[in-house]
Amino acid sequence: MAQTAHDTHAHAAHAEHHDHGPQSFWSKYVFSTDHKIIGIQYGVTALMFLLFGFCLMLMMRWQIAYPGKAVPVVGTLLEKLLGEPAKGGVIAPDLYNVFGAMHGTIMVFLAIVPLAFAAFGHYVVPLMIGAPDMCFPRVNMASYQCYFLGGVIMLASFLIPGGAAQGGWTSYSPLATQIPTDGQTYWILGMVFLITSSLLGSVNFIATIIQLRAPGMTWMRLPFFVWAMFVTAFLLVLAFPPLEAAAVMQLMDKVFGTSFFLPEGLFVGGQPADHLSGGGSPLLWQHLFWFLAHPEVYVLILPGFGIIAEVIANNTRKPLYGYRALVYSVLSIGFLSFIVWAHHMYLTGMGTKISTFFQTTTMIISIPSVIVLTCMFISLWGGSIRFNVPMLFALAFLPMFGIGGLTGLPLGLSYVVLQLHDTYYVIAHFHYIVAPGTIFAIFAGIYYWFPKATGRMMNATLGKIHFWGSLIFMNLIFQPMFAQGMAGMHRRMYDGAATYSLANGQDVIGALSPGIIKMNINITHAAFGLLIFQIPFIWNFFHSIVKGKKVTGDNPWEATTLEWQAPTPPPHGNFAEAPHVYRGPYEYSVPGAAKDYTPQNQAP
Repeated sequence: MAQTAHDTHAHAAHAEHHDHGPQSFWSKYVFSTDHKIIGIQYGVTALMFLLFGFCLMLMMRWQIAYPGKAVPVVGTLLEKLLGEPAKGGVIAPDLYNVFGAMHGTIMVFLAIVPLAFAAFGHYVVPLMIGAPDMCFPRVNMASYQCYFLGGVIMLASFLIPGGAAQGGWTSYSPLATQIPTDGQTYWILGMVFLITSSLLGSVNFIATIIQLRAPGMTWMRLPFFVWAMFVTAFLLVLAFPPLEAAAVMQLMDKVFGTSFFLPEGLFVGGQPADHLSGGGSPLLWQHLFWFLAHPEVYVLILPGFGIIAEVIANNTRKPLYGYRALVYSVLSIGFLSFIVWAHHMYLTGMGTKISTFFQTTTMIISIPSVIVLTCMFISLWGGSIRFNVPMLFALAFLPMFGIGGLTGLPLGLSYVVLQLHDTYYVIAHFHYIVAPGTIFAIFAGIYYWFPKATGRMMNATLGKIHFWGSLIFMNLIFQPMFAQGMAGMHRRMYDGAATYSLANGQDVIGALSPGIIKMNINITHAAFGLLIFQIPFIWNFFHSIVKGKKVTGDNPWEATTLEWQAPTPPPHGNFAEAPHVYRGPYEYSVPGAAKDYTPQNQAP
């Protein structure tokens, strides 16, 4: 009782501390310390970057399908903005490298992670745990500002002489250090700001979930979404500092002539590298990069798991199957994700004992992922399923993530990677995890929590058009890539292997059949089809903010978790009075209950 009284007093004091008087536009929307405004800022900004990164991919796909032909519609604009690399509207090899590096960087660090983790996390987590705000509101504001500044630096790099980074999204040394333009310097500076943003946000999430849970919100009463964000925050806090240190060292190699990652006897263009002290290790960069970048895969997918769990529980009208198994699985994934990174490095010449260790841990980490997926499939059994738009995206997520996960298992074996490394098979595997995987989860979350954030519903018909078009065309894009990869098509062929196709039939190793080459055209057409089916979503999103059907209550989905018990949209401080939690997060269809849902804050 004393602890409960203390918690209630702390919540009340916290809410009073964050109460604001009249605010200007700048203090309310630009320099806000309200977690909900910051979540919306993250979400809208990341959606813009998602569209921009998608457009980079479309231009790359055009070059792959139609090498040497001007990009339609935007070719003239490209030439005006970028000059010689886009002469005549045609994407030159160097510009293709720029688009490839920046597509990966923007999609991972500026679009999907900020959307899945930061946007949904900042908006939903404090509401779900019954908190009035995040633990450190000004740190919260600083995290978004660092993210925005990092994005501005990345975009600005396109317009400098020589263009943006060309060293791939992995930025391997010594290539990234020896490219004679400043694009890589901008990339590193942008990454430092993005990493700082994630660290600030992650510390805030951890402190908030530990310290600001409502009275009665024990650990095993937390919604699964909160557990997913909690583990994700720890991944970012522990894995990002090594990459930030590596980025600073690579910046010093690039600008000040040090040799942290540059070896002895390096030749560039057939000549010994100038002003090079040597003695560094290119493999050190790979270790530091992948020590972050493999947990980063789970930073992408764990928030997706959390979103899908909430949508499935709500729309099956029954509790999630195996709640504790789900929690322990994401905790296991968080731990194991730190000891699998070198399966990205099998071709670096590691010994059989080390490669065996990483093969083993890679297979082990698939077990908790399968448990999560299995629990979600079983949760569908016997449910009164509502096939609304969030649920359609959630249902499609399950098999799409399954394809991505299963096709990744062969890549955990070193002898298979000898054939498949850096081929389109890897592209297809990873994109099944991220595109029809995480991005479908993001769309499910947007349609699901949109009425809470705006007080209006998105149009269901436009949502279903968006869903079916996205599902069909994403599979038409990525499914053929498995065949191309197994045929040997390399991911960095800027002309879509046209050069190899000319050699076909001449007993040249690496020659690809006409059927494999023709798939490039089909994939490109599907990519443009996917773009067309994003138009209903864009219209639906912005039109519904002002013209959407108004919700009639605070809980339009008849959900049990605390965010739906707050006013719609939630005011500053979130709750009229501090909530008290009496039960678990998914008490749907409880025998003998008056309704088929029992909110967490409903007293016995």
